[in-house]
Amino acid sequence: MNAEIKEKDEVEVEIEVEEKVAVEEISLWKQIKEDFSVPRLNDPALDSNFELFFNYPGVWAIVSFRVTSKLYKSGWKRISRVLNGITQTISNIDIHPAATIGRRVFIDHGFGVVIGATAILKDDILIYQGVTLGGVSLDKGKRHPTIESNCVIGSGAKVLGNITIGENSKVGANSVVVSDVCADSTAVGVPAKIIKREKNKCKLAHDEFPDVNKEMFTYLLKRVAVLEHALKEQDGIDVSKEDKQLEKIYSDFIEAMNSSK
Repeated sequence: MNAEIKEKDEVEVEIEVEEKVAVEEISLWKQIKEDFSVPRLNDPALDSNFELFFNYPGVWAIVSFRVTSKLYKSGWKRISRVLNGITQTISNIDIHPAATIGRRVFIDHGFGVVIGATAILKDDILIYQGVTLGGVSLDKGKRHPTIESNCVIGSGAKVLGNITIGENSKVGANSVVVSDVCADSTAVGVPAKIIKREKNKCKLAHDEFPDVNKEMFTYLLKRVAVLEHALKEQDGIDVSKEDKQLEKIYSDFIEAMNSSK
């Protein structure tokens, strides 16, 4: 009996400690102060605090969200939505006050970003312009995505539905994600497919996103070349002149694609 009481007391103490830590982590002033320091970690173009105040709408959108979210969760929903509308007009970024956003989330060049009411964003996430974290149903429950820590969502990407983007993952520009993406992955395309799985915490390594169109065109060109060669050997057709012209076009195309890597 005493052992059970002791175990219960220990659990209650642990819960109290966890709640205390959680309160400290979501301190409004601490989060706002941290939000203003995040651009220096993610944008090498930032030279002064003057630029921070006048050229980073994503920072102001996040700071406004901190305030409106606090009001919304405290029952001041109408005032929260009014302030949210004012911020949306000024920054062209729409973050619903009911969303959950962790620490050190940075929206870079954030025009056109939309984050839905039940979206959950963990810590250290980088989001570019035109991103939509939206829903695909009218259900009242969880209908927007969950973005785990250390993710990068490329410009124009649409992440839709109650899905999860795993830790350290990247979503390529203009991709449409409608299913879960496992941790340490890269997802690109419409609809997005996982084409790379490796852990890379460098958020700015955009050059490592695979070019799906380039790889597909290369495959198709090589496949056509193989078929043409087989037909010429079988039927004894002499198309040497045309073949040289096509080879020149093919080599120029491959060289152009390689130079863009």
